[in-house]
Amino acid sequence: MRYIRLLSRSTAPLAAVALPLVLAGPSAAAAGISVSTSGTNVSVVTSACALNNGSWGTASLMSGQQTSFAQGRQVALAGTTVSQSAAWAGVAAGTYTVTVQCSNGVSAGSQVVNVSAATTPTPTPTRAASPAPSRGVAGGLGGATRDYGTLTLAVGAALVGSAVIAGAWFLRRRPKAYRRY
Repeated sequence: MRYIRLLSRSTAPLAAVALPLVLAGPSAAAAGISVSTSGTNVSVVTSACALNNGSWGTASLMSGQQTSFAQGRQVALAGTTVSQSAAWAGVAAGTYTVTVQCSNGVSAGSQVVNVSAATTPTPTPTRAASPAPSRGVAGGLGGATRDYGTLTLAVGAALVGSAVIAGAWFLRRRPKAYRRY
């Protein structure tokens, strides 16, 4: 039973990475961009850029009158090898084009986004804290299990083995009062 659990733990991340790559095929390299808005904030996320000379690339927010990348509000991309992002705050209402240019000169993509007028958020009612469960803490392994390495298991086995040997030696050296006849 333990072997199956370890096998499923070790192969799950591998399958999670390999399956999308197999299904996506060669088009996985052209990931594109994803643009979202929240009030007057605009953000863009991509995974198409690679780190080149310490830079991921640049994103540009262009209004309807701006026609080139250089005319827009430019922001440097920040992130990791998994995803890169940029954001603009205080964007006026209107229609904009977001374009991402990677540091190697390749365009990651463009997307048109509509920014609506800023609205004042309405306060949400707060809820009182709920009481603790009456049944106590639920049992089970939960987060108490951990996979240990070979070295840790070997040291633990050596400690247990030496404790067994010391216990047997102690019991053997004990005076045996019941043997006197």
